[in-house]
Amino acid sequence: MTTAGVEHLLRELTPQVLGVLIRRCRDFAAAEDAVQEALLAAATQWPGDGVPANPRAWLIRVASHKLTDQIRSDTARRRREAEAAMEAGYAMPAASPHDDTLILIQMCCHRSLTTASAIALTLRAVGGLTTAEIARAFLVPESTMAQRISRARQTIRDSGVAFEATKNLAPVLHTLYLIFNEGYTASGGGSLQRTDLTDEAIRLARLVHALAPADTEAARLLALMLLTDARRGARTAGDGEIIPLDKQDRALWDHGRIAEGVALLGDTLPKGEVGPYQLQAAIAAVHDEAATHQDTDWPQILTLYEMLDRVSSNPMVKLNRAVAAAMVHGPRAGLAMLGELDGDPRLKEHHRLASVRAHLLEMAGETEAAVRNFQTAAARTASLPERHYLLAQAARLRDR
Repeated sequence: MTTAGVEHLLRELTPQVLGVLIRRCRDFAAAEDAVQEALLAAATQWPGDGVPANPRAWLIRVASHKLTDQIRSDTARRRREAEAAMEAGYAMPAASPHDDTLILIQMCCHRSLTTASAIALTLRAVGGLTTAEIARAFLVPESTMAQRISRARQTIRDSGVAFEATKNLAPVLHTLYLIFNEGYTASGGGSLQRTDLTDEAIRLARLVHALAPADTEAARLLALMLLTDARRGARTAGDGEIIPLDKQDRALWDHGRIAEGVALLGDTLPKGEVGPYQLQAAIAAVHDEAATHQDTDWPQILTLYEMLDRVSSNPMVKLNRAVAAAMVHGPRAGLAMLGELDGDPRLKEHHRLASVRAHLLEMAGETEAAVRNFQTAAARTASLPERHYLLAQAARLRDR
């Protein structure tokens, strides 16, 4: 197997192995350190020696040895606890109908943590996101997020409460939502999309839906992911250049995923309260079912965003609502709504506010102001494809 193939396999197996060790030793930090050492050993040995017949069991065995060594260097009490936890530690655990990755997510949603801290910790441990990526997802500085994750680990360690699976799926669903969003539009780096994250988020969302078929929000989140990810193949050109929604070749959209998402959404309509995933999925469905961009039912989208703003108000919802308002009532209506967001500290340095303003200013015929905002947005984003796209828009307007 190539080095790239080994890296992909290790990424897939990491949360499963970490979940096994945490269930055994109840120590998140120690388990994480042991798994990292096992991964390093695998990354060094497997490309040359070959991948073991059961790579998951190999990683669990090596990580278990590492964990035992770590704990044996601690106090006698910790040594006795480690030996008890590791009594049958080197055997491959019995097959379970529950996916260890999902179990790890549930354990990360520890009852001693706030929802925000649990989500951040899970994104780090399960999603493999960097602290910087998580910080951008939460619209907070990287230093703040680093402290939050560190405090989450310390809180779990000090709580004296063991890790356990939880029946509360809300933080689990929100975690998968954030992982999907980071994969669909990466907050930084050289690629617009991180398909490893979107694929994993969809896989886990399917798993949650299968394990909790009566949970309407789980079904609605899966529908949202499918309806959104259906456009994946049309979002960039061969060279990675961004293709905006109004210029995408809709024949390249995955119409099988669209049909599946619409069916899931329809099944949940008469069940439960109206929730944020349902409304976002409905918005995605309106876009997906329009034959052309010109056929898009913008009044319906605006109504859905108004409902979403009441159910789950946040600056990104308001930003998208402003775009919908501009498409229905003209760019001045959208720009007026953007003015209400200028004082929001969560968007003060975010490129999306300047980018949306630039597009609406262009619609309003204010070319020079649009150029300035495109340039401002380009300077604020850490995504190279987005930066190139925004600078290209500025150059296009200057050359008119």
